Amino acid sequence: MTTFDDRESAFENKFAHDEEMNFKADARANKLLGLWAADLQGKSGDDAEAYAKTVVLADFEEAGHEDVVRKVVADLEGKITSEEIRAKRAELLAVAKEQLMGEI
Repeated sequence: MTTFDDRESAFENKFAHDEEMNFKADARANKLLGLWAADLQGKSGDDAEAYAKTVVLADFEEAGHEDVVRKVVADLEGKITSEEIRAKRAELLAVAKEQLMGEI
């Protein structure tokens, strides 16, 4: 291989790694959001974990995170706004990324 091929391969590997980390961070942020919403609903333990899993799965319905926001808004029955949920998710995304970096 040439130096150019080596660099191209390295960039492709970095891109794949970054995409994988973004996917994991998004999934973890959704789980954390689900656990937070479960707590607001008075759920704990296995019930909270099961609810958090439904929040993670909701993210696969469409591109972006609006499907998660809609689910949590509906489940919290007007106790919190979609803007507050988006802000909380953004906060939890930073936490999720930090947790993942600590695991590497």
